[in-house]
This record gives sequence, C-alpha cells and structure tokens, in this order.
Amino acid sequence: MIIIGNRKLTVGDFFKTLFEGEKIDIDIEARRKVAEDYEFLKEFAKGKVIYGINTGLGPMAQFRINNNRELELQYNLIRSHSAGCGAPLPDIYAKATMLARLNTLVQAKSGIHSEVVELLMEMINRDINPFIPEHGGVGASGDLVQLAHLALNLIGEGEVTYQGVLRPTSEVFTETGLVPIRMHIREGLGLINGTSAMTGIGMINLIHARNLVDWAVLASAMITEVVESYDDHFSDGLNRAKSHHGQRQVARTMKSILKDSRLIRRRADHLYNSDKTVEVEVFKHKVQEYYSLRCVPQVLGPVMDTIFYAIHVLTNEVNSTSDNPIIDGEHHNVYHGGNFHGDYVALEMDKVKIAITKLSMLAERQLNYLMNPKLNEKLPPFVNLGKLGLNLGMQGVQFTAVSTVAENQTLSYPMYLHSITNNNDNQDIVSMGTNAALMTKKVIDNTYQVLAIEMIAILQAIDFLQIRDRLSSYSLCKYEDLRKIVPMFSEDTIKYHDVRNIITYITENKPQFAVEE
Repeated sequence: MIIIGNRKLTVGDFFKTLFEGEKIDIDIEARRKVAEDYEFLKEFAKGKVIYGINTGLGPMAQFRINNNRELELQYNLIRSHSAGCGAPLPDIYAKATMLARLNTLVQAKSGIHSEVVELLMEMINRDINPFIPEHGGVGASGDLVQLAHLALNLIGEGEVTYQGVLRPTSEVFTETGLVPIRMHIREGLGLINGTSAMTGIGMINLIHARNLVDWAVLASAMITEVVESYDDHFSDGLNRAKSHHGQRQVARTMKSILKDSRLIRRRADHLYNSDKTVEVEVFKHKVQEYYSLRCVPQVLGPVMDTIFYAIHVLTNEVNSTSDNPIIDGEHHNVYHGGNFHGDYVALEMDKVKIAITKLSMLAERQLNYLMNPKLNEKLPPFVNLGKLGLNLGMQGVQFTAVSTVAENQTLSYPMYLHSITNNNDNQDIVSMGTNAALMTKKVIDNTYQVLAIEMIAILQAIDFLQIRDRLSSYSLCKYEDLRKIVPMFSEDTIKYHDVRNIITYITENKPQFAVEE
C-alpha cells in the first residue's frame, strides 16, 4: 500500500497505483494537518475579506458575497465550470488526475475539510473514475473545467465510470456506500484550482515516454545486428568523450543488449589489424553506417535527458500546493497569488512532446533504411519475403508510419507559447498546460504505432537474413516474444491487426525498466 502525505509522491508511485493496482492510504500526520488547516481557516476567515470565500470569482472578485450565501457560491462554482467538451479522458488518466489532486490537498494548504481527501482516497481505491472531458481549462487558474468535473462527482453529481460502465455518480455512491462531500468554507474553489489534471496526465505521459525510449534503444540495437555493424558507435570510449548522461546511458544500454551478439563486428579486428595489408580500392562493408544507426546515442540521449528532467519538474509539481489563496495555518496567514498557473507543466510537456517526436522520426528513418534495398544492400524491397512484384511486403504499413510521424511533427508546435487572453482579460497570460499534456499523449500514442511497425520490419529482416541464431540473447528473447504475436509472413495479409497487437505488447511490456525516478 502506498502511503500519501508522508513523503514525496513519485512517478513510480503513479505507476504502481495506476498500472499495477496498488491501493493507497493517507498518512495519519497528513490527516491531522489537513484537519488543523481547516480549523485555522474557519477561525481566520471571520471578519476578513478572502478571495473565493466571501468574494466572487475571477474578474467578479470585487463583488462581496453575503454570509448566508457563501456555501452556495462553492456549489455554483463547481456546477458552472462543469462545462467541458470532447472525448472523455480514459479512466487511467482520470484516476491519475484524482491521485494528483489528492496529493496536493494533503499538503494541507487549501483549508478544505477532511472529508474531501477521504472521499478522493475511496474513489481511487475502488476504481470509481470521474467523467472528465478533454477540452476545458486553459491552465492558468489551473485546470478549472477538468477539475470541476471531478469536483462535481465529489458532491454526488455528474457521471463516473464504475466497473467499465458510465453511470450517474449518485447511483454509484448509493451502491458503494459512499457519501458526497458537503461545502464547509471553500471546498469548491479548493478542488478546481490548480494543475492536477495536466500533472496527472503528464505523469502517465512520462511513464510511457520512458518506455518508448527503451523500445527505441532495443530496436536500434537489433538493427545494428541486422547490418552487422561495428561496435564503436556505442562503445564506452566514444561516448565518454561527450559529457551527457542520456547519451552515455543509451550507449551503455545498447552495449548491454549486444554483449553476446555474434553479429556485431569489432573495428580493431577488421580495419585496425596491422598483420593484414588492406589492398582493396572499394570496401564492400560500410566503414561507417548511416546516421540513423550510427548516431543513436546522440539522438536518443537528449530524449532521455529531457524525460529525466521532466520527471524532476512534475514530481515537484505534484508535491506542491497549486491553489489560490494558500491557506497557511502554520504561519497563520492566507496568501493570494498564482500557484495555480501551469507553466512548469506546460513547458515540460512541450519538451517531452518534441523529444518523442524526434524519437518517432528516428524510428521512421530506420524503418526506411530497412525498406530500401539501395540503402541497406542486404534486404529485398519493403522486406518482402514473398514473390517480388506479386507480393508487396511492408509497403502499406510504411505509408502509415510516415503519415503518423508527419502528424507528430505538426503536433509538436509548443502550447507553452500559445496564450489566449480570456476571463474578461483577468487571465491575460495562460499556460494551456492540459492541452500540452493531451497533445503529448497523442504524440506518444502515435509513436507506439511507428515503433510497432518498425519492430515488425526488424523481425522480417532477421528471418530473411536467417540470423536468428546469431542474435544476442536479449534480442533473441524479444524476437521470440514478438514472433508469437506476428509470425513470419511471405504472403500479403491484413496488417492492421498485427500492428495493433504489437502496439499492445510494447505498451504493456517494458524491455528494460518501466520507470526511472
């Protein structure tokens, strides 16, 4: 069981909760602090003007709210902002949003009643997931619209997904014995202010991005075997000369994968051996491979470093209070400001999106190398194991890969730079953080498709060259796993099922490690 509130919540905790079904509980001391912060606000707010408690919201903050209508304001806020459109977030992303919101609330700086965090915990543990549309907040006062849909569920309204079925929240709560929260002081504003939707989605993006890097490294290593490349482009000696952590890690991973391969050649044995006189005018074997093979550590290294830094930033974000105002019972004050602004998450999501797009471009270039016999000088066109002309091999799926990478390139324009003033010009510079996170999700989903197509091409190349028994033990293991899903083919068959099945496998199976914190 993962305990919330006694330490920093990590991307690894998100993985265990969302992908492995680990249950959560709230630390006793964190519960005490939440209760104390609420009691502080209840006393402190008497006779004072505090935004969102006895004032209107946003540009209407100049309007005072009468004491007998303060709680009505909180309900109005939730209902009026439950205004999202578009496709619903998949359940796992909605659950990630709840987990992120719970963790920011247990920082005990929002002045909310304890029943809020208890109900959130129960919904997470029982897999009762809010209906949250994709299109909504602009990420300035945070994810106002997306989080309003979550808050709507907490007051017993709206819809949730339970046991795979979208149903009215009130029905599911009655069935499971859960009781909706009541408004006490500022639960409405405390729930919808902040960056929890973009951060929750972002955490899942980072888990998948890390997995994609591992698969891209494995694909690159296997192609290195297919072409019987020299070993120095992933050697310690070469990569120590560049002082980048990601590059060195990619090279080390390739070296580990290929350590017992009987296909990789040592340059010293073939070109540096002084006992042999080199007399040929034109070398049959390439002295250096194309950049998409030779520069893998240099291309994927910055992708990996980008993901590492994004993990650092989003971990900080999810363990912060992204609310306004900040209710600081420890120092007996209430601070007004902009901790709800999503620029930190938006910028990191854009960087990850760009990095993963570059990864997909590398995969597409490697795929093109395998498709074109004039480049590889080893394989038939489109890795066609059938009759050339009559059969078409992987010609069709190459179109899919290329068009998908093109979409990634267009999606990679940064949302961080795309601010539109709104809210009667109150929100005059915004982050678009949730849009950034969702577009990153789309790029990641696209990239799984490209890598799946590339992996099928690698399998076909291995079988054409009949080098299965000379692969490294790790490459052979993955070859066998993938061949159980897509057997060798020479006749033209429907391919979209095969691609879909490989996507499922590489999404759910981590070749090296699922998460690095």
